[in-house]
Amino acid sequence: MKKCFLFLAVFFFTISINLLFTKVASAKTNIIILATTTSTQDSGLLDVLIPIFEKNTGYLVKTIAVGSGQALSLGRRGEADVLLVHSPYEEEKFVREGYGIRRKMVMYNDFIIVGPPSDPARIKCIKGASEAFKRIGEAKSLFISRGDNSGTHLMEISIWKKSNIRPEGQRWYHETGLGMGQTLNIASEKKAYTLSDRATFFTLRKRLDLQILLEGDLILHNIYHVIEVNPKRFKSINNVGARAFSDFLTSKEAQSVIKTFGQDKYGAPIFFLGVKHR
Repeated sequence: MKKCFLFLAVFFFTISINLLFTKVASAKTNIIILATTTSTQDSGLLDVLIPIFEKNTGYLVKTIAVGSGQALSLGRRGEADVLLVHSPYEEEKFVREGYGIRRKMVMYNDFIIVGPPSDPARIKCIKGASEAFKRIGEAKSLFISRGDNSGTHLMEISIWKKSNIRPEGQRWYHETGLGMGQTLNIASEKKAYTLSDRATFFTLRKRLDLQILLEGDLILHNIYHVIEVNPKRFKSINNVGARAFSDFLTSKEAQSVIKTFGQDKYGAPIFFLGVKHR
C-alpha cells in the first residue's frame, strides 16, 4: 500500500512539474529579451518604440541597457534574443563567428566631444577629433572615459590611437565603468571632457555644465544595427519574437517615429533614418 501511495505521489509530482515547465516555456515565447545600448534607453527612444511594438504584436520586451560590448557578450552567452548596438567592428565579428544573424541598420547619429565651457585644452577651434584628443592629452586636462567596452568607449579608444596619445594610467584620465548618462554627470561635476553620443547629451544637457566643443568629424559617425541572436547556437532563443522586433525596427512605422524623435523637445531629431521606405 505504501509503495502504491509513493508511486502515485511521484506520478502526480512529475505531472505537476511538467505542467509548470510547460507554462514557463509557453510564457517565455511571449517575452523578448533585448540587449541594447544605454543611449537608446537614456534618450527615451525605446520608451516610445517598445509600447507600439508590444501593442501591435502582443509580445513583452524585457530591456537590458548596457554598453554595446556587454550587450554582445550577453548575445554570445545566449542571454538575449536580439541586440540593438553601435559597435560596427565588434558586431561584424559577432556575426562572422556565428553568434548573430540578420544584422540590419536601424538608424544613426554621431558622437560629440563635450567639455567645460572654459575649455582649458582649447579644442573648440579644432576640426578633427584626433587633434582635439591630442590637445587634451598634451594639456593634461581631465578626461572622463566610460571604460566599459561600449561602442562609445571603443570609438574613444580608436581616436586616442589616431592621436598617438596613450591615456591609460595617466592622472588626468579617469574611467567610470558606467553608462553614458552617469559618465556625463561625472564629467560635468569634475569640469572634464568626455566623448558622448549626441542623443544622450541632448537628453541631459539642461542639467549638465558641459558644452559641445567638437562635432562634425566624419570619424564620429555612430551607426546602430539590430542583430538577432543565432537560434542554432542556443535552443532557448526566442527567434520568432526576435525577428518580429527586428522587422519592426526597420519598418515604416518605427522609422517614422525615429526620424522625428526629439524634434518637439530639442528643435531637431536626435537620430536619423537607417532605412529608406518608398
